[in-house]
Amino acid sequence: MIRILFFVLLVLCLALGFAWLADRPGELSLIWQGQLIEMSLMRAASILISLFAAVLIVVWLLRTIWLSPHTVTRYFRSRKRDRGYQALSTGLIAAGAGDANLARKMAARTRNLISSDQEPLIHLLEAQTALIEGKYDDARKKFEAMADDPETRELGLRGLYLEAKRLGANEAARQYAERASEKAPHLPWATLATLDHRSQARQWDEAIRLLDQSRAAHVLEKNEADRKKAVLLTARAMERLDADPKSARDDAQAALKLDDRLVPAALVAAKALFREENLRKGASILERMWKLDPHPDIARLYVRARGGDSALDRLKRAKKLESLRSNNAVALATVAEAALDARELALARTKAEAAARLEPRESIFLLLADIEEADTGDEGRIRHWMAQALKSPRDPAWTADGVTSPVWLPVSPVSGRLDAFEWKAPPSQIAAATEDGHLNPDQAIRSLPPVATVPRPVEEPAPERTVEAAPTAERDQTERERAERERAERERAGPEKAISVPDRKEPAASPATGKDAEEAPDPFFGRPPDDPGVREPAAAERTTTNFRLF
Repeated sequence: MIRILFFVLLVLCLALGFAWLADRPGELSLIWQGQLIEMSLMRAASILISLFAAVLIVVWLLRTIWLSPHTVTRYFRSRKRDRGYQALSTGLIAAGAGDANLARKMAARTRNLISSDQEPLIHLLEAQTALIEGKYDDARKKFEAMADDPETRELGLRGLYLEAKRLGANEAARQYAERASEKAPHLPWATLATLDHRSQARQWDEAIRLLDQSRAAHVLEKNEADRKKAVLLTARAMERLDADPKSARDDAQAALKLDDRLVPAALVAAKALFREENLRKGASILERMWKLDPHPDIARLYVRARGGDSALDRLKRAKKLESLRSNNAVALATVAEAALDARELALARTKAEAAARLEPRESIFLLLADIEEADTGDEGRIRHWMAQALKSPRDPAWTADGVTSPVWLPVSPVSGRLDAFEWKAPPSQIAAATEDGHLNPDQAIRSLPPVATVPRPVEEPAPERTVEAAPTAERDQTERERAERERAERERAGPEKAISVPDRKEPAASPATGKDAEEAPDPFFGRPPDDPGVREPAAAERTTTNFRLF
């Protein structure tokens, strides 16, 4: 384009010059070797310009003839290079498509047409060809050669890292990733791989430092970088919790500033504050997290924040959680569990059934079985709740890569990936045995069998039991009182609960209830078992199966 403009400008200048001479006519006289030459000024200018153009043309012809061998050589060299790049392009496409024969053929043709020093992509084509042919040693040698070349260092390290991961050489993969992150900190794969390896080794300080460097280089997006740093800070806080609660509290609170929905960070911060006797601030953190995400771990820690609280105090705290997030299955289940510990069985049953209607889960029906055991001790009703638990969906748990953990972990034990655990329901292999494939909680509650009224013969105690059974008169009185209580419950429940109960066996020994509670040697409905001063239950009472989940 510049040449065209220059040519147009030159022609314009010549035209202007000739026009200027045409407006100013004149005669030019020249005496050369005794000869007088006379001509017009316009004619003299034309002859001069034509002579100059002829000289330029002659010079161009001589230069073209002189440089013609080099021009011909350069033409054939350019043509060969173009053919080589065409073969290289075809070979890379064939390698990507998995065509080993065509890729090998194009690699050989490219090697003959282009020098590898001139085009480093030839090493990549040969390495990819060796990989799809199964020649992993040759591919590794090619990647090592590429890693030594500054122009292809990152590409070679990437290939060596993937080969080490394929062979399971985690230490070699870690070294290649760290080498790549040092030479090129802008590579996301190197940064993330090094971050995962340092997290697996529990080197939290180095992992946080590397993450800060990657954030400064804009390798990761801001939201992703904030989430990963929050996870790393939470992991470091969990390790420091026992030895240094103050540092653990600072790390956990910093993690909450980066991600206010990270439940493990809130739990660690609250535990650290509780150990510093700062109950109010710790409870405030749990309440704020509870409003965002009603998690069972938060409820469990909140209810049992103080070790010396009685069961009634824990029930009050559970009711406060329910007031913060009403009409929630986790909140209702928390109140039901606390009411069971406080032996307020009517409240426990009401809340547990409400939770089952909202979200029928395995743990809720197991809790109902515990309530049934404490209230009536009827094995038929207990088996009913247990059967509903088997048919109901599993409770959410910390799940990562197909495995579950009772507590949150920062790194997956399977893949080593950072921030892999999620709070979700694990896959279940047992399908619900219902007609429509879904559990109906209302039907499950309505189909609860009534308490058995016909006394069954008491089985002989097992040989290993050392406590003698209650006297016959006392046992008969207990059975009569139980029958009267069950008859009253059936009258209140109405006719829909009058369902026949299959034959079953009564437990060998049941805890005393009603008036006999004062005569029983170990009161079951007295103070909660976790309160100080409660005696260890007798051996005959410990034989009853405990279905408590929490």
